[in-house]
Amino acid sequence: MRAHALLLSLCLSVLPLAGHAAERAIYGLNEKVAIPEFDLEIAAKLDTGAQTASLSARDIQRFKKNGEPWVRFYLAFDTEHSHPIERPLVRVSKIKRRAGDFDPEEEKTYTARPVIELDLCMGKVKRSIEMNLTDRSAFQYPILIGSDALTRFGALVDPSRTYIAGKPGCTNESDADE
Repeated sequence: MRAHALLLSLCLSVLPLAGHAAERAIYGLNEKVAIPEFDLEIAAKLDTGAQTASLSARDIQRFKKNGEPWVRFYLAFDTEHSHPIERPLVRVSKIKRRAGDFDPEEEKTYTARPVIELDLCMGKVKRSIEMNLTDRSAFQYPILIGSDALTRFGALVDPSRTYIAGKPGCTNESDADE
């Protein structure tokens, strides 16, 4: 009888988790995403092991505009945008360096990266997310979506699948407010 009560209690405690998972969208390891502001659609890697999202950029410069911090950059993967992009600087992120990237003489175990905010569309969902800027041209995917952004999307990631969200199709502006 005691084992029966324990099993019933365990089942009842898991039930709310099952309902919570059903409300979340499932995405693959790689998904097509759109950046409406840049009129771009591109493949991204979803990485639950990374905290922040990254956008491949080059010639990154910080500057002041009307006394506020801004950043100017070029997309490192898109030849259509040959003009610089300027965005307000949200913050500067400290990204932990990997062992092979650490220079003992420099004594810094992190890399400082400027962070901007962009609307990103994945599947039918659009969210405003923070993205750090770094040159990802050595990587297969110019956009990396980390756990902070995945949380904003309400995402569950199935690493055995790819491109399951379909073509980005965000038309509802209210999606960005959720």
